Amino acid sequence: QVNITVQSIVVQSLNGMRTLLNGSDVLRLPMILDELCINIVLGVTYHITYTDSGEITAAAASFVLGAINKEALSIQQSFEISFTQVNTKPVPLSGNPGYVVGLPIRAGFQPQGYPFPVEWLFNTNEYSQLTILQSTSNQDCLAAQGARTPILFGYNMISGCKLRITAAMKCQPLTQTLLDLLKGQSFPEYVASFGNSQAQNVLDWVPITHLHISEQRIYNTFQSSCQIPVSLEIEVKWTKYGSLVNPQARIVNITATITSTTLKQLPSGRERTIPVTSSVVFTDISSPAEPGYKAWPTINAKLPFDFFFPFV
Repeated sequence: QVNITVQSIVVQSLNGMRTLLNGSDVLRLPMILDELCINIVLGVTYHITYTDSGEITAAAASFVLGAINKEALSIQQSFEISFTQVNTKPVPLSGNPGYVVGLPIRAGFQPQGYPFPVEWLFNTNEYSQLTILQSTSNQDCLAAQGARTPILFGYNMISGCKLRITAAMKCQPLTQTLLDLLKGQSFPEYVASFGNSQAQNVLDWVPITHLHISEQRIYNTFQSSCQIPVSLEIEVKWTKYGSLVNPQARIVNITATITSTTLKQLPSGRERTIPVTSSVVFTDISSPAEPGYKAWPTINAKLPFDFFFPFV
């Protein structure tokens, strides 16, 4: 037998404020205090540690205790469980199986030498997430280099900055600087279709489609010009997958569109400021039930008793 260790006990007040108890070895029992019922279990998180042979070596639990009014008709409880194999580093997931709103989109890269070995098809460590430019208080693009924020599933986002262009700037270095600013130093090649997609499941990964759009803008009458990227738009298309009672969010397509503009050479001593933007939009492409849908004709036949075996 493996004893369950109480890792922590958090007490939540009526207004939602939480306090971590210093002594978490003894679980408080529910009791009535005035018009309140305190120490009610509002949530439990279990953590199981096991060996590669499937033997459980440790079990821990964390509790959230709260207070409710005695006249409350119902309460909401949450339960969570996680498993970690000994001598391994757990990989953070964004859902099990479908994505959870507010958690990062898992992304990865296809290393050299594919398809051997398959288990290294995607590098999915916690730093290989899909990110966009993070806005700064001063809105200076050059000062914002390297500041990234992860793209959270279901959250439409927009960020941007302003770049001061001078006549001394060269086209090629400026273009590369803006690309690094928009896409980051290591823009991923694939995203996981599910929140728990494993690296070895090749079909569970969706390639990122890259598009380029050019806009014609004239800043002055100089003949020499160059194309510079000024915006990155990411569209994530997802669908509801599985049971109608508990549908799971699944990513089916993702497109990254870079929009470039034509920048004419500035006269000596002149400068301009251009806006640079990044945006993310999530689109639900689940097929809704069509009005007036007619059901298929009923077949009056009896199925064998084991027709759905082993499914329930």
